[in-house]
Amino acid sequence: MSAIKFELEAEVRNDIGKGASRRLRHANKVPAVVYGAGQTPVSLTLDHNKVLLALSHEAFYSHILTLKIDQKGEQVILKDVQRDPANPRVHHIDFQRIRADQKLHMHVPLHFVGDDKALGLAEGGVVYHAVTDVEVSCLPAHLPEFLEVDTSKMQLDDTLHLSDIKLPKGVELVAFSHGAEGHDLPIVSIHKPRIIEEEVAVVDETVEGAEGEVAAAGTDGATDIKADAAEKPAKKAKE
Repeated sequence: MSAIKFELEAEVRNDIGKGASRRLRHANKVPAVVYGAGQTPVSLTLDHNKVLLALSHEAFYSHILTLKIDQKGEQVILKDVQRDPANPRVHHIDFQRIRADQKLHMHVPLHFVGDDKALGLAEGGVVYHAVTDVEVSCLPAHLPEFLEVDTSKMQLDDTLHLSDIKLPKGVELVAFSHGAEGHDLPIVSIHKPRIIEEEVAVVDETVEGAEGEVAAAGTDGATDIKADAAEKPAKKAKE
C-alpha cells in the first residue's frame, strides 16, 4: 500500500429526504451514507469543498480512506459518487466499511510507463491504451494504489493483455476469477496509425467543355427546327 492517506470528517445526520438533501447542498454540504461490515447504514454530512479536493486526487478512488464520524475513525472505501451533470458539484457519496479479513473488489488505475521509449515508435507506430483501470480482488492490506505496465519494449504490432500485468503479492484480477479463457483482454497495443484516403473525383475540363458545346448545339438546333415549322404555315396564309 502507498504511504498516502486520506481522511474526511463527517457528521451524522437524522434529517433525510430530498428536501433535507437540497438544504444541505445549499449550505455547501454533501449528503452521504456509509454501510457494510454487518453494521447499520448511517447517513452523513461532509464539507463539499473538502470532498471536491479529495476527489481531485486519482488515488482517492482506490485507497482505504479514514472517515471520522463524530471524531471516531472508520476504515472505508469509496463506492459511488453522484455529480451534477452541468457543474462540478457533488450531489451524494456512498462509502463502504471494510474488514481486515474480507477481500475487496476495487478498480485501480493502470500507469503506463515507457510509452515515449517504445521500440515500435521508430517504425512509425503509435501506442494505443485500450483500458485505463482494472478490477482487482485482495485484502485491504494488499490494495495497490495503481498497477504499472511497462511498454518500452513493445515492437510494432505488439499487444499486451491482462495476463501481462505484474501483480503485487495477494492481488488478483477479477477478470480471471473464473478462469483466464476468454477474459485475457488487450490493455495496450502499438500500431501504425490508420490513414483513411478519400477518393476525389477528377473532372476532365476539356471533355466537359466539349460535351457542353455539343449539348448547347443540340438545343439550338431543336429550337431552329421548331421556329421553321412555325413560320411555314404563316407564309401559306399570306399566299
